[in-house]
Amino acid sequence: MKKLAHAGSIAVVVAALLWSADGLLRQHLYSLPPSVIVFYEHILGFILLIPLLATSWKKFRELSRKQWIAMVAVALLSGALGTILYTAALGQVQYINFSIVVLLQQLNPIFAIAASAAFLKEKLGLRFLGLALCGLAGAYLVTFPDLQVNLSTGKGTLTAALYAIGAAASWGIGTAISKYSLRGTSYLHISAARFGFTAIIALLFVFGTGSVAAVSTLSQSQFFYLLAITFSTGLVALLIYYFGLQRVAASRAAVLELAWPLSAVLIDWIFLKKGLTVTQALGAMILFFITYLVTIDTAEAKNAEAAVSKTITHHKTARKTVTSKI
Repeated sequence: MKKLAHAGSIAVVVAALLWSADGLLRQHLYSLPPSVIVFYEHILGFILLIPLLATSWKKFRELSRKQWIAMVAVALLSGALGTILYTAALGQVQYINFSIVVLLQQLNPIFAIAASAAFLKEKLGLRFLGLALCGLAGAYLVTFPDLQVNLSTGKGTLTAALYAIGAAASWGIGTAISKYSLRGTSYLHISAARFGFTAIIALLFVFGTGSVAAVSTLSQSQFFYLLAITFSTGLVALLIYYFGLQRVAASRAAVLELAWPLSAVLIDWIFLKKGLTVTQALGAMILFFITYLVTIDTAEAKNAEAAVSKTITHHKTARKTVTSKI
């Protein structure tokens, strides 16, 4: 039971680690419009999920109307809009420094925690809020080893910054809505619905931005990288994440996702031979410690919920027994 209690937290961290490697693959698709990339990675994921759900399509009928609305909202926010805005922000490097885009993404947990409290009524204790702030501080140290952000301005700085903030908001709010859609159903079915809806929405963006020609002009290498994204940072990462999110509060998942800047730095260190600075090492230790504490707290909360549920069930059974004797 204790091992299962940790499974959700570990899954969220693993998904975040996979997402941190996304840039290594996505950088090879720089010549494609963002909407085209989003369309292909989601339609490929949806096609791959069809065989897994061939014998359980009837379960979609069990979903409530609110869950369907939630899935469409997630597809729009997290699936399409968030990815397109983030890619667009990265494409504005002539106006805004890359470090600022990364910094603004650290706002993601703030939006997720606020949305979790507002939509899901999750209780946020002082201990958790303190851990969240420490986690954000650790992410800042890892991302900016010299403790400074390049604030050089240009003609399109405001637009680029709004793109980045919009992406952080879309993904953060999408986390809370995803948690709601996962209630009482399989994460495989929710993933399939999200990928299907996102592909449709992304296709609308393709037509709306006049990028239709790019859909039919993929090179062999571009298709290869799209497949690589699907089997790593795309479909596979999302399945692992939804498995974890189904078992962890959305607000806690948002903090656990801070593992990604730590992993990004480790990728630089291992693959690009860029050493860690003292501040990055300190930030890495903070992130590791915060992730560990949130994981432990989540497991304890799960075990407490299970104990309460078991006690309630026991009392109900005892009452029925007494009533039947009377």
